[in-house]
Parts: sequence; C-alpha cells; structure tokens
Amino acid sequence: MAENKRSAEATGSDVHKKIRAAFEVFDYESNNTVDAREIGTIIYSLGCFPTQADLHDFTAEVEEGHTGYIHLDKFLPVMTKVLLENKYPPIPEDLLLQAFEVLDKEKKGYLEPEDLTKYMTQEGDVFTQEEMDEMLTALVDHEKNLIYYKDLINLLTIDPDM
Repeated sequence: MAENKRSAEATGSDVHKKIRAAFEVFDYESNNTVDAREIGTIIYSLGCFPTQADLHDFTAEVEEGHTGYIHLDKFLPVMTKVLLENKYPPIPEDLLLQAFEVLDKEKKGYLEPEDLTKYMTQEGDVFTQEEMDEMLTALVDHEKNLIYYKDLINLLTIDPDM
C-alpha cells in the first residue's frame, strides 16, 4: 500500500513538473500567468488534443474572471486531472493519415497551405486565421511551400510509452 502511494505521488510530482515547464514557456513576465489565448498551445504541447468546444470549456474553468489571463495556481490542478485521466487523447495515427488522404484527392503526399487553411477555417471545429498563420509557420516546408502530412503526423502523434 505504501509503495503504491509513493508511486502515485511520484507520478503526480512528475506531471506537475511537466505542466509547469509547458506553462512557463508562455509566462513571458515570469509572474505565473499566461494569456488565455495560449492555453490551447500549452495543452497540445502536453500531448492532449481537446476539441475547440472542450478547449473553450477548459479555458472558462481556469481563467481569472474575464481578464484574459490564466494563473498557474488554477491551471495546475485542472490540467493535472486532465493528464491523469487521459481526458483529451490524441487521434490514432491511422485515422489522422486517413483524414489527410481524404483532403489529398490526387494522392500527392502533401497539401497546399491554402487548401489546408480553407478546410481548417471553414469546416468542423474551425480555427481563426491567426491560429492558422501560427500553425502554418510551424508546419509548412518553407523551401517548397507545401505541407508533407506524413511528416506532420509524426509530430502530431505521441508515443504512449513516453
């Protein structure tokens, strides 16, 4: 029993360290506070993939009033629970590949940034243009101005054993 408790505490401690590290990347003023608009990126960096609706609900739960800011003290316990319960698991690699292949009608192995933007801002859980610009900066092969989705899938999927 004592061994299990120590193991759970160690796991909780590791989770807290991981969350703090991800949060601190966006805590530009080092005051344990981040802009609420950064929460999605922080959550994604922790290997969680909520829907836009889930993200909205999560933000509403942890935001300081309607200030647009989130304090680590509110974020940490909620995010710890999310991680320990595996609440927003990543989409399996094969389903992600199928989704990209549906968009790549000609089976070229890549998408044009304009096409991906169109799909992501007009259908399903839509992204804002600002979110798309940020995403494309990270995803586009800048020499060829293309998105090679098989490489991207490797970035988006997380080894569950890590």
